[in-house]
Amino acid sequence: MAEKQRILIVDDDENIAELISLYLTKECFDTQIVGDGESALRAVKEFAPHLILLDLMLPGIDGYQVCREIRVNSQIPIIMLSAKGEVFDKVLGLELGADDYMEKPFDSKELVARVKAVLRRCKAPSAPEPAAEGGEELRFPDLIINKTNYSVSCMGHRIDMPPKELELLYFLASAPGRVYSREQLLDQIWGYEYVGDTRTVDVHIKRIREKIGDHQAWKISTIWGRGYRFELL
Repeated sequence: MAEKQRILIVDDDENIAELISLYLTKECFDTQIVGDGESALRAVKEFAPHLILLDLMLPGIDGYQVCREIRVNSQIPIIMLSAKGEVFDKVLGLELGADDYMEKPFDSKELVARVKAVLRRCKAPSAPEPAAEGGEELRFPDLIINKTNYSVSCMGHRIDMPPKELELLYFLASAPGRVYSREQLLDQIWGYEYVGDTRTVDVHIKRIREKIGDHQAWKISTIWGRGYRFELL
């Protein structure tokens, strides 16, 4: 029997947390509830969740700081939950490493759908495997992007890159010189079911650039008003 996927619910509102747990338990997830940031950081180590639902307004350490600390050494998928619906709050959450952002109040069916979608998107091989002949690998000077074993090497160094960043980089690099709009990238990488805004693409491009930079032979270019392209120089 397959192991249940574990969801950590971090919310100081017990009623909301219990309701979320009920919805997810019905979908055969294993859940744990904590009500503050410090407990959340302990639970990440002890409960080893597959995904975290993280409220932003927490006593003590707030959700933003919890997200920062988790991202220091972990790529566990995080969906932020907040009554704050301003674009600034959403962008900040995504820049800190959240995989999705939901405004309160939310529909229970949408929450469950997003949890499942993020888990699908973030699923990657548990251990790297050599690329098979004809596998999905792109090679450029000082850059190797391997979608078979989900690895990126830049300047001879292995780069830690979550699945969605790698898939976005691989997709752009598969067609050097071609410009893709944010909407096209959302559709290709996140799929039609994704209901977030196009700033998600901008945040992921920013992270990729921070990790691999530009090279004298290639770079990711912003085409203002149109989108992005992987460019060979």
